[in-house]
Amino acid sequence: MSADRPATRLATRLAFFVAGFGMAAWGPLVPFAKERLAVEEGVLGFLLLCLGLGSVLAMLLTGLLSARYGSKPIILIGGFSLTLILPWLVVAGTPWALGAALVAFGASLGAIDVAANICAVEVERAAKRPLMSGFHAQFSIGGFAGSAAMSILLWSNVGAFASTLICASFMASVMVLTWSRLPQRAQAQRGALFVMPHSIVVLLAVLAAITFLIEGAILDWSALLLVDRGLVPKAQGGLGFMLFSISMTVGRLGGDSVASRVGDRATLVVGSLMAVAGFALLLAAPGAPLAMAGFLLIGLGASNLVPILFRRAGTQKVMPAGLAVAAITTVGYAGLLVGPGFVGFLANFAGLPSAFAMLAVLMCLVTLSARSVTIEAR
Repeated sequence: MSADRPATRLATRLAFFVAGFGMAAWGPLVPFAKERLAVEEGVLGFLLLCLGLGSVLAMLLTGLLSARYGSKPIILIGGFSLTLILPWLVVAGTPWALGAALVAFGASLGAIDVAANICAVEVERAAKRPLMSGFHAQFSIGGFAGSAAMSILLWSNVGAFASTLICASFMASVMVLTWSRLPQRAQAQRGALFVMPHSIVVLLAVLAAITFLIEGAILDWSALLLVDRGLVPKAQGGLGFMLFSISMTVGRLGGDSVASRVGDRATLVVGSLMAVAGFALLLAAPGAPLAMAGFLLIGLGASNLVPILFRRAGTQKVMPAGLAVAAITTVGYAGLLVGPGFVGFLANFAGLPSAFAMLAVLMCLVTLSARSVTIEAR
């Protein structure tokens, strides 16, 4: 099937949706796993690292396999694997069994994530217009839907195993819809299966890591920042990240239209400066309303940075697009994993507000690099 068809665009959106849905569906199950295995927080933290380990390993391998066989089989394998493994996460009876299941689950997430981005590059190129922000918005929507669906089922006393079966069945149905609509061999190519990232790809990967690092830091530390400064009570600590997530999703839904009008460079500059302004507002806010406005600005400003970086990975000339996308995804995901620890390290020495100020400084690097990453034919 041609990459430039409404059906292929729909299938690509659905692949992003399933990736977000599957990842978020695991979150509400964590307390059940802790209770079932009767493990301490340290052991649970190690188990959660297994998911990240599986994701990173699969991301590295997916770039190689997609370069040879195309993204379609990887998307299908990754998506259907999520549906098969999700129920096992609530029946694994030992820490070792759960760790193995999380490695497999993380590998499935990493595979479909990278392959969906590689497919998105091909579909966008065929359409000859920006589509990447809309694709990434579907990941955010899928994340919200997955978390909401699993939480509602659990709150309704459906049972953890039955809840996973329902969610897995839904994901499987969506994957069936994508099967015949995905491009047959998007990005498949001959040649070397491994190329060391260099030049523009390294810069794109670093900027992606910064953006993902900031997202992970806001997820894990925003509530504590708000509570420690006395801006909100503990029960409302998660409001900042919720507003950040909503504004990021809204920004991505309209991001393709913005990029079409003003171009990638201006979108990067304006978006990153808006995020920096959001950090400044958040840190200087004397009360909760202005702090929440800061989170809205950060989410809206950062919303289209990663989609543009992925698009540029698909148009650069120094290495195969599939391998470049895999490299950027892997490094970006590493930033997401390292981000909370990085912020915690800085907060230990200089305080949490100073750590968030450093995030704003890092975001300025995106502004300064906008011209370099948007020069054509590199």
